[in-house]
Amino acid sequence: MTISTARTSGLWTVAPDGVTTGEALALLRDYYYDVANRYYRLHLDREGTPEELESGLADSPSDDLTPPDGLFLIGRYDGAAQSCAGLRRLEATTVELTRVFVRPTVRGTGGGAHLLAAVDTAARSLGADRIVLDTRLDLVEARALYTRHGYHEIPAYSTGPYGQIWYGKDLPTPGR
Repeated sequence: MTISTARTSGLWTVAPDGVTTGEALALLRDYYYDVANRYYRLHLDREGTPEELESGLADSPSDDLTPPDGLFLIGRYDGAAQSCAGLRRLEATTVELTRVFVRPTVRGTGGGAHLLAAVDTAARSLGADRIVLDTRLDLVEARALYTRHGYHEIPAYSTGPYGQIWYGKDLPTPGR
């Protein structure tokens, strides 16, 4: 399945890819370093050390973002891998959105919107009619992106150490 969207400022293409490819692993590392360092700066007033960041990355596997119960998407801007998102099945018709990331150098080009549109299509391909996610309160840009694209705050569905706010989105029935 390829999900493609053109933009006047460039070309974004989003498609499923293997979560263990070199591009996927580089995106996941950049994602983890970005969110972990924001946490370290906010709570410890410093950057994470390379050892802390690599240890945390190793403790946050993404191997469940593979078919048949998951999916990993890579967004390309002008052909270069610049964004990612993962889906994992929680229930028969509910998937969890995770690992949403757009590299800072291409933020503001519409990559987040293209990625979330592809997420909706990918979630439907997994048989889902609902997407849920958890995030941290300090990730204000991500929270704004989610609410702009139809996500609303829901009760907690998970107990992870970094989940501070939970969002959900019901997918409309195709053709409506």
